[in-house]
Amino acid sequence: MTEKSIVGDLINFRGLVYSPLNENGVIFLFGKVVEDLNMYIEEIKPGFPDCIARRFTGNGWERLSIEFEYFSSNFKSHKHNPQSCDMIVCWEHDWKECPIEVIPLKDVIQGLENYPVKKPDKSPTKDGKSFNEYFKELPDKVQSIFLLLDQKVKGISSDIWRKELDKPQVTYYSPERVFIYLELQKRGLKLTIFTRGENIEGIKPFNYDTGGKKWGQIHINDETQIELIFPALKKSHELVKDALKHNEPTGWYATL
Repeated sequence: MTEKSIVGDLINFRGLVYSPLNENGVIFLFGKVVEDLNMYIEEIKPGFPDCIARRFTGNGWERLSIEFEYFSSNFKSHKHNPQSCDMIVCWEHDWKECPIEVIPLKDVIQGLENYPVKKPDKSPTKDGKSFNEYFKELPDKVQSIFLLLDQKVKGISSDIWRKELDKPQVTYYSPERVFIYLELQKRGLKLTIFTRGENIEGIKPFNYDTGGKKWGQIHINDETQIELIFPALKKSHELVKDALKHNEPTGWYATL
């Protein structure tokens, strides 16, 4: 029999689609809003209390011991000692006589800026500009090179998708992992390509001690270069797919 899936109310809040139904959901949601509460977390631990955090008071950071509960009244039913705890973080506050401070996340998120779940193909830029706004400011030659290269990369496989970042930058996914980081510059394109540590013709390997051992780089300043490096792009896609199949790390700090 297929396991039943029970979810809470639809909230679509910062990556959490449904409201919490248990204490674990409360902890996850608290991590999403902790900075909005002018707090940071020092420790989440087993036992009572669950969390040690600090909150900015205007003069400095006060230490707080926090217990997570789904309902605030669970604190009482669990027979916790209020003298050993500063705050309850819960989903719903139903304990009117509670002797310590309560933060009910159900109410808190109503007044916070939200980032609903959506396709991760576009990321907000730091200065509020969209990728297209950045793109239009680039020389026509660079725009043409990018559009041709973008078409070629996406033509490698129907599964490949891209994510637009700031500066402007684009990352291409395999679809599970990034295999090309592309930065659009005033004179052309800079590509950082997954090599799995292999020598790929046309791709200059990184020699950093701290990272880049599975990555290489190439600059493209002319449309004619695209055909020359296209086999390297296809090879990179094959390598990242094979690395994923063998459960190998592919990030910047991945070792050989």
